[in-house]
Amino acid sequence: MLTNKLFKSALLGGAVLIAGSAFAQQDATQALLDLLVKKGLVTQQEAADLRAQAQANAAQANSAPQAAPMAPAGMASAPSAPAAPQPVIGGPSGYSSPLAFKIGSTTITPFGFLDMTGVYRTDLDGGGIGSSFGSIPYSNTASAQLSETRFSVQNSRIGLKADSTIGDWKVLGYYETDFLGNAPTNINVASNSDTLRLRLYFVDLRNGPWEFLAGQSWSLMTPNRKGLSPLPGDIFYTQDMDTNYQVGLVWGRTPSLRAIYHATDEWTLGVAAENPDQYVGGAVVLPSNFTATQVDQGANGTVTANTVPDMVAKVAFDTKFGDLPFHADLAGLYRRFEINTFVPASGINSDASANGYGGSFNMIANVAPGFALVENAFMAKGGGRYESTGLGPDFIVTPPDANGVDQIRTVYSYAGMLGAEWDATPMSKFYAYYGQVHYGADTAKYNGSFVGYGFTGSSTSDNKLIEEYTLGLTQTLWKSPSAGDLKLLLQYSYLDRDPWYVAAGTPASAHLNMFYFDFRYDLP
Repeated sequence: MLTNKLFKSALLGGAVLIAGSAFAQQDATQALLDLLVKKGLVTQQEAADLRAQAQANAAQANSAPQAAPMAPAGMASAPSAPAAPQPVIGGPSGYSSPLAFKIGSTTITPFGFLDMTGVYRTDLDGGGIGSSFGSIPYSNTASAQLSETRFSVQNSRIGLKADSTIGDWKVLGYYETDFLGNAPTNINVASNSDTLRLRLYFVDLRNGPWEFLAGQSWSLMTPNRKGLSPLPGDIFYTQDMDTNYQVGLVWGRTPSLRAIYHATDEWTLGVAAENPDQYVGGAVVLPSNFTATQVDQGANGTVTANTVPDMVAKVAFDTKFGDLPFHADLAGLYRRFEINTFVPASGINSDASANGYGGSFNMIANVAPGFALVENAFMAKGGGRYESTGLGPDFIVTPPDANGVDQIRTVYSYAGMLGAEWDATPMSKFYAYYGQVHYGADTAKYNGSFVGYGFTGSSTSDNKLIEEYTLGLTQTLWKSPSAGDLKLLLQYSYLDRDPWYVAAGTPASAHLNMFYFDFRYDLP
């Protein structure tokens, strides 16, 4: 009985406080009292007394003067200013996302989009919504006689940004995922339960002209739209809906350590150590005495030997000609490859190594309001993994030399893109790109047979040249600062693939037409 009275007294006290503070909201207060009566927690008389007491408290509060906050001794009191909205990194100055919230001094902003993608291909490419550029089928295969249609929500995006200041340091934490992770082979039978995949996950620190990054971000070799910023909106990876983007684009998302120096408002310099991978792909024929797990054949994972991080240095220039923005960046790549020949019976235990080099020049020039021209160019010896999802090898392994030791020879390659992007209206964006990749042939003979890449009699997977032509439209259907936007995206691409070796009576090249459509809801 005593417990029930204590509970009831506490409940009445809490109701008095709530009702008093919310007295101006007459309907809400009456609804609260009616609920207490209905549940049998207070009587009708107690409810009436409670309302009267709340009215008296509210009248007293309205008639009392507001107390000024106490100031420290010796300091005059000053009226407090309302807190300014916290700007969200990536948005315009002074903008706060309606989804942003604060924990302590840190502003956290959820972001992402809900994506429904459809793709139709005239030939069976088998790459899902990300195209397998290097294996489009030739017309003398069964796959070329079949088309494919796919629907997917895998490209939907979920992420968080955390923005804070610690002393003189500006701190940005960034996390981004999609649903294109490794999935069971029977995923399309019934459930379509696509797997969450890490895209980006890094922390970025800036103090004055210096900026440091650690985590998984876009490779510093990826072209920028602005400076050397790691944020996706400042990276150029096309407007394509294809989740492998465009033939000719140099890109990667890799764990890395990065240092950036903002020399002026126009010049930015950076250097990065990035996760390496000794990549030869599945087309290179290796010597029979070689231990293949030392290189990545496209499925080796973390078994591959990698001795030194890939090193990237880059400089960016951003300015305006009149009111028209201009961006250019120049990047250099250094890589180190190493293999071992181990034959205990012959007393052979020897390493062989080689250096890889590459360079790129990228530019985005606005030549009229809303109209930009795009150029990307990359050349390398030992840079194959960076070109459009690794369409060719970094190097080949040559047969044992006079000392019985296998050696490395890097493969020459280049990639490039030209394009245009046009904001025809605030709601309509058109784009067009042409891109290509080219891989050189490098071969040797071992025990009477060829090894390497691109030799006479080699597989049609030994690609010499791959080209892609793309047209697209991004149409915003409606847009609201508080509710986000809804977009319709359309893309058409034509692909052409030429191998190094064409057998008599077989097609000299493979061709493919692709049509994408996409409905996308972007969070505000």
